[in-house]
Amino acid sequence: MKSFLEESKKNKKTIGFVPTMGALHKGHLFLIEQAKKKNDLTVASIFVNPTQFNNQEDLDNYPKTLEKDIELLESVSCDVLFVPTIDEIYHKNVVSNKFDFDGLEHEMEGKYRAGHFDGVGTIVKTLFEIVSPKNAYFGEKDFQQLQIIKKLVTKNQLPISIKGCAIYREKDGLAMSSRNARLSSEQRKVAPIIYKILKKVKKKFPEETEGEISEWVENQFKNHPFLQLEYFTIADEKSLKPINIKEFDKKYRAFIAVFAGNIRLIDNIQLKY
Repeated sequence: MKSFLEESKKNKKTIGFVPTMGALHKGHLFLIEQAKKKNDLTVASIFVNPTQFNNQEDLDNYPKTLEKDIELLESVSCDVLFVPTIDEIYHKNVVSNKFDFDGLEHEMEGKYRAGHFDGVGTIVKTLFEIVSPKNAYFGEKDFQQLQIIKKLVTKNQLPISIKGCAIYREKDGLAMSSRNARLSSEQRKVAPIIYKILKKVKKKFPEETEGEISEWVENQFKNHPFLQLEYFTIADEKSLKPINIKEFDKKYRAFIAVFAGNIRLIDNIQLKY
């Protein structure tokens, strides 16, 4: 991959990069389209990274649809696809490196998925070293991951610009995710409730306290037959610390994680005060 891209770099062509774990959907294709608008060459990668899963069943069940993924990438004229093996990335030592993201890794997802962001940092840094893009594109659905990758680039002084792209949603509001394909028909019908709740949180935020809003959200999921709330939090966008006192000069975002059976769905929404 390095040698393949070398000629493009010699000719001063800009490379846009979209790392994925496959099972592609329109949200991924949107990232590819954004990359194509601003770069001479667009590279996508597909790699299901074992070190960012803290649940072996989730890793085993993660959908793998390479042939369909290739067709989708061709449909949006992605220039290069990189599909490394686990041995190529980890050299038969499948462990993650340890990272310090200035505390970002300990909030929300970090509390519930031990070691997850070490795995994310390991694979993203490795892929960045191989592809050496000018720009890299990530969706805001994984907003905490987006902030952590920005921190990774800053702390390692990597000459890469990280571009966050808006959450791509189904017509009923459900945030697009590769895991959505695993939802049963009943789960799929009720899953859009997650976004409806977030939209109501946005309306409530200027007038109600964080405690009142959190209690309201928890009540929405009590005794729900198909959805179980794992966490809900309102946090500062930059530090990801839970809100203490609302301040006009800060940006806030509501984050949520919900289980539909054993399938974990996450979403978020920006709040205005």
